[in-house]
Formats: sequence, structure tokens, C-alpha cells
Amino acid sequence: MASEGFWDDPERAKVKVSNLKESKSIVDTLDVLAKGIDDVDVLGPLADETGDREGQAEVLRIVAEMRQNFADLELRTLLSGPFDAGGAVVTIQSGAGGTDASDWAMMLLRLYSRWAENHGFSTELLEVSEHEEAGIKHATLQVTGAYAYGYLSAERGVHRLVRISPFDAQGRRQTSFAALDVMPEVEEDVDIEINDKDLRIDTYRAGGKGGQHVNKTESAVRITHLPTNSVVQCQSERSQFKNKDRAMKMLKAKLLQLREEARNKETQSMYDSKGEIAWGSQIRSYVLAPYTLVKDHRTNFDVGNVQAVLDGDVDPFIQAYLKHKASGK
Repeated sequence: MASEGFWDDPERAKVKVSNLKESKSIVDTLDVLAKGIDDVDVLGPLADETGDREGQAEVLRIVAEMRQNFADLELRTLLSGPFDAGGAVVTIQSGAGGTDASDWAMMLLRLYSRWAENHGFSTELLEVSEHEEAGIKHATLQVTGAYAYGYLSAERGVHRLVRISPFDAQGRRQTSFAALDVMPEVEEDVDIEINDKDLRIDTYRAGGKGGQHVNKTESAVRITHLPTNSVVQCQSERSQFKNKDRAMKMLKAKLLQLREEARNKETQSMYDSKGEIAWGSQIRSYVLAPYTLVKDHRTNFDVGNVQAVLDGDVDPFIQAYLKHKASGK
């Protein structure tokens, strides 16, 4: 960082600084654990020998802190994929369930925005298509922060909501679905070749209410990669050129993700021809009526406090899935 010319390329410098912070966080955690072991070795026997209750309480506090630091470090070791350490681009798509599904998609957008906020990550809404009655048809959220992709990739799949529908005059229970896809943030020079003839590029007026500039011009861009039927879109910038540039970066990330999944023989994204955002494909169910429960069908992990989960507390589900995946079961 002190070398001449380091800051001439701000984007490259930003990546290096981020890598440094991440490396330091690992080393600092190891240092804290090592110091904690030394402190317990000294204070533990002394507190027991003298019957010092305050000293014993201090030892228990240190041990509890060490357990948490060790758990965090252990979880970090599960995020060893080529893109896990970087940011993520999250796409939310409403599925079966009509207006309830669109409302559910909006709730998921809020959920993961809150999750990112709770972790100190920055977010940017790249595009959103609103439903005529309520909620959204789809949205794309960029999440920037260390290991955002590693954590959020555990949430990829179809999410099912069961509740008393606020849109049903008879107050009947309704089941609705929405899907979450997660792509890694990639650098501009990523090793992906895209032929122009394989692309269909559409421009349209950005969605959303109000009289902003983006609503008056066809600045929004949608790019379809015909061989894979991958679709990305962006409307966050005022300039069509900038939206196209960001959409191309998202497309590269999507194709890179598909290539990695094929190489690892993993399940393809739920947006391909084999998947439906409907019954039988959900990874998790959120039940608000007749009882309250959130259950992950991959790990069988469940939580009764649905409201906390809807407010962004999905870390226990992420941790359970990453450990489940690492176990090879």
C-alpha cells in the first residue's frame, strides 16, 4: 500500500485494502484465541485455588468469548469457494400465489436488506419491477461486504410462505412462493467470453413511482444470454450506457456461476427449465398460520420466532446449511 502508484487505480486499490482487512481479521481472531488460552491457563487455577468468585466469573467470560470467536472462525473455514469472500448480487423473483407471491417477494427483499444492514454491509437496489396491486414481480439487490456471497449463497432457492392472506376478503389461508438467486460480484477482467450474437439487449423505462429522470427515458437495460437463457437487468443508473455496463458485469458473474456449478456437478439455478417457483421445490417454509414456524427442508433446522427471521435473523439457517453441506450429507 505504501508503494508508489498504489492509489493510481482506485478500484484495484480498494480490492487490495479489502483483502488486507479480511486477512487481518483472521489473524486478529487467532491472536485473541491464543491470548484467551494463556489467560485461562493462568487465571483458572489461581481463581479455583483462592476461591475468587470474581476471578472465576472472569474466566467463564473469557471462555464464552473464545467459544464465539472459535465458532466464527470455524464457520469462515466453510466458506472456501473461489467467490465466497466477495460481494453478492441477489435476485428475487415472485412465483406461484398471485398478489400474495408478489407481496412475499417484497418481504424477502426487506428481509435480506435488513440482514445486510445488520452485518454492516452496503446495499444498492439495481432494479425492481413492481406488481400492479402490491409487492414486486422481481428485484435485484447488490450486497457489498466480506463473505457476502459465501453466506448468501446458502439462501439460494425457493422460499414458501403460509399465512392468512391480507388480499383475501374471506380471510383464507394462502400459500405463496418466491425464489432467491445469488451471483458473485466479479472483476472486470474475469475469464468469460461472450459473443455479441448470443445476446439480446432490450431497453425500457425504469419501474417505480414518481417523476424521476429514470422513469422518463428508456435507461433501464435487460440482457438475455440466448444459449443459457440467463437474464440480467439494471436500472439503478441514470445513463443507459452505465446500466448496460453493470448488466454485462452481472451477466459475466451469472455465466461464471453456471460454469462453476457445472464443473462441480451441483444443482443448476432454480431459473433453468428444470425448476419451478412453486410446490415441491422450496428449500424453506415460513408458516404464520395456523402456527408459527420457519423450517429449512434441507437441514430440518427450525425456529419458532418467525418475526425475528423476517426482520433479517437468518444467520442460524445459514450456519446450519453450511455445516450440513460441509458434512457431505
